[in-house]
Amino acid sequence: MSPGRMSPGRAAGGDGTSGRPLFVIGCPRSGTTLLQLMLHSHPRIAVPAETRFVLQAYLSRCEFGDLTDRDNRRVLAEWITTRKETKFHDLGLDADEVAAEIVEGPPTLGSAVGLVFRAYARRFGRPRWGDKRPSYFRHAGTLLRMFPDAQFVHLVRDGRDCVASLLEMPWYKQDVYHAICAWRESIDTGHRLAARLGPDTYYELQYERLVADPADELIRLCTFLGEDFDPAMLQPQDIAEKTVPKQKRWHDRTRSAISQGRIGSWAQRLEPWEIGLAENAFGDRLGEYGYEPSEIAARPSPRHLARLARTGAHRRASVRKADLKDRWQRRYEPNPVASLLAADSYKTSS
Repeated sequence: MSPGRMSPGRAAGGDGTSGRPLFVIGCPRSGTTLLQLMLHSHPRIAVPAETRFVLQAYLSRCEFGDLTDRDNRRVLAEWITTRKETKFHDLGLDADEVAAEIVEGPPTLGSAVGLVFRAYARRFGRPRWGDKRPSYFRHAGTLLRMFPDAQFVHLVRDGRDCVASLLEMPWYKQDVYHAICAWRESIDTGHRLAARLGPDTYYELQYERLVADPADELIRLCTFLGEDFDPAMLQPQDIAEKTVPKQKRWHDRTRSAISQGRIGSWAQRLEPWEIGLAENAFGDRLGEYGYEPSEIAARPSPRHLARLARTGAHRRASVRKADLKDRWQRRYEPNPVASLLAADSYKTSS
């Protein structure tokens, strides 16, 4: 790791961390589901499988109107709890009860979203909640707007393994060029977040170390989170059997004991030209994390390099476009978006 970024060995917990929302981020297929299950196995933390309402609610915030109006809060509550797209039904919560809490809660978007996750944590008798979605690495600023006291846990995995795994996913509709760009973007964003947020808000760990010595890595992570380590975190397969949908066959390994079996499998799963292209694109980023270059990588062709460059440029343009749209929307926000929920309270006041 570069000396300018926080590493597991320099994790700094400290007073005031316990109770803060936490978000697990990383390139898709970097092991974030395993980490989510480890965290959800902690007796004080509840982290559901991926939800689909946090970012979508933020992007739609101007459509809900002034949330000081109870009727508008009800519209927002029903938008979250009744639409299939939000995956609210996967949380195992009573939609009417959660909607009522939102209606009676503080009039901000962050408060409404936070109440859903608090209800989920309350279901398990836990005082602290988190959320996991790999793409959150692109939206840390948005999450901090809604939850200014949030903590971020960034899981890093060898980019070649991430690319190989992505290309095998039935839900992944893009190509190797996009997969390579996704890992590179996640690493570069992590660098910026580490510098911007500091060691009490941003924490980075590596998948390979996590599965090689989970107890040591989780002890360090818990220090950052301000929590005591619990041995139950070493048995995520117990939670996976209950919470990971059977149809998600790509998560089957989470139902087994922690294993190093897939480390470095990219050498058999990627073509030599794909390996060469990835290593060319990743540059020094692989070496920063101790990942060795391949001996079977083929020199990338000008055609492949040009297509990768076009893909990267297109993705950067999409990010700039989204940023401009967000700046425009901020001018018309009817309310502040930051959560007004007290960090140590299970419920809101009426």
